[in-house]
Amino acid sequence: MKTYYVYIMSNRSRTLYTGVTSDLRRRVYEHRNKLVPGFTRRYNIDRLVWFDQTNDVHAAIAMEKRIKGWRREKKVVLIEAKNPGWVDLSGDW
Repeated sequence: MKTYYVYIMSNRSRTLYTGVTSDLRRRVYEHRNKLVPGFTRRYNIDRLVWFDQTNDVHAAIAMEKRIKGWRREKKVVLIEAKNPGWVDLSGDW
């Protein structure tokens, strides 16, 4: 059974990026190494600060869309509930 991840990445100034993937390690590597053109490269988004997983791709996509529609304050509450220090969760990968 395949696993899908909804994730939030950030940078030093806490700019937020929300995405969905079936390979979290690869996707974080791509963001961190500026292999993805656009927002994450432009704003140096390089820290994984929150993620959730599911085996349902439709649920993952729906969650990503829902989170993207939230105000920043609500995203911060979500992050800080699991990661109050905004530690890079992929730091030891």
